[in-house]
Amino acid sequence: MDKKIISAIEAIVGRENVKASGEERRCYSYDGRTEGVPPDLIVFPSSAGHVSAILRLANRHLFPVIPRGQGTGLTGGSVPVRGGVVLSFTRMNRILEIDAENLIAVVEPGVITFLLQEEAAKKGLFYPPDPASYKYSSIGGNVAECAGGPNSLKYGVTRDYVLGLEVVLPTAEILNLGVRTMKGVVGYDLTRLFVGSEGTLGVITRITLKLVPLPETKATILALFREVEDAAEAVSAIIAAKVVPSTIEFMDRSSIMCSERASPMGLPEGVGGLLLIEVDGTREGARSQAEKVQAVVRMHHALRSDLTEDPVEADRLWQARRVLSQALYTVAPLKIAEDVVVPRSAIPALIRSLEAMQERFGIPILSFGHAGDGNFHVNLMIQETAEDRAKAEKAVKEIFAEALRLGGTMSGEHGIGLSKAPYLAMELSEETIATMKRVKQLFDPNNILNPGKIFPD
Repeated sequence: MDKKIISAIEAIVGRENVKASGEERRCYSYDGRTEGVPPDLIVFPSSAGHVSAILRLANRHLFPVIPRGQGTGLTGGSVPVRGGVVLSFTRMNRILEIDAENLIAVVEPGVITFLLQEEAAKKGLFYPPDPASYKYSSIGGNVAECAGGPNSLKYGVTRDYVLGLEVVLPTAEILNLGVRTMKGVVGYDLTRLFVGSEGTLGVITRITLKLVPLPETKATILALFREVEDAAEAVSAIIAAKVVPSTIEFMDRSSIMCSERASPMGLPEGVGGLLLIEVDGTREGARSQAEKVQAVVRMHHALRSDLTEDPVEADRLWQARRVLSQALYTVAPLKIAEDVVVPRSAIPALIRSLEAMQERFGIPILSFGHAGDGNFHVNLMIQETAEDRAKAEKAVKEIFAEALRLGGTMSGEHGIGLSKAPYLAMELSEETIATMKRVKQLFDPNNILNPGKIFPD
């Protein structure tokens, strides 16, 4: 990058907020899964004004700008592909306001999700979206990817809690969108357009979020099944029983084995499927819901159903799920992590298809995730060989095709980014993709902001 441009950026944010060493640039060339290329600079802005000035400079000199939170994404949404400037929001990390009377929070994009939840809880309030990375992912990244998490079954995903945004357009204008109220229908809903846009339409610099009252209590049920199909069928049966848990997490046989090796819970041998179910509400309501859930899972041949209202014991039960992502590396050194969504009624068919693919391709395919809303994390564990990579590429395409055949979608949480871009046309029509590209062109005529994402080049 030209030294005059670097000097201009340093003049905007201060030299101490610009990093350009080879080691630092390398650290910003990848996310939780996807490799890109090193940026030319990493810049730490502290205001919308800083972002606007940098984007104005980028349009003049035509260099890419890539917004980045904590880099926990799994599809390459925050990694550079053409160099340029990474805007890191880790220093814009203030909780500006928690309004207990009106049930809102106003935060900067670098706020860690878990820290917002903790601060809200001190006032008896609850911010429900909880991606698996919630202890280290940031709100800005969650908004850009429309993150979900286990709580989405009952409470919804990030977009359901975003009331307003401060956004800097690629052409440097600063917009204040949305409301601080529970209702607001003045003009087009541009706020929703930016949520889930993966940093391609604007740079989010402030977020107004809806909060809800903190539930009085929770009850947690660990249900074990000999057959994975019994666990899958129990999910729909729980909802049919007019119980809406906050969470229904699923693990298949191979995932359970990995979890037990990493953090033994003393589960009996022969367990083919596991459901971790959480209900919340008043003490009487949560207890009543939990008892209904136990009755349903027993009807579906649960080997065991453990219930607790003790937070310490519940945390122990959750340990099996928490360690899983890293535990998968005991199977193979390379993980290809995909997420698909199917209707709840199609969960047994998806599980059977994944088991058949594992046999056919000869590579481990482990599935777990948010069974209550049909969102499954499908992990292909492979050796670092050309043969295994070729098998995995074919398997991924077949997994997406099967999810679509069952009436689902290729992603419920991870987004498209780089890794899923080649498959976009499997789900979206040419007309739909063309319309989306026109929206991108309208907002970003010089293709400055996060180029190369979502749409395959």
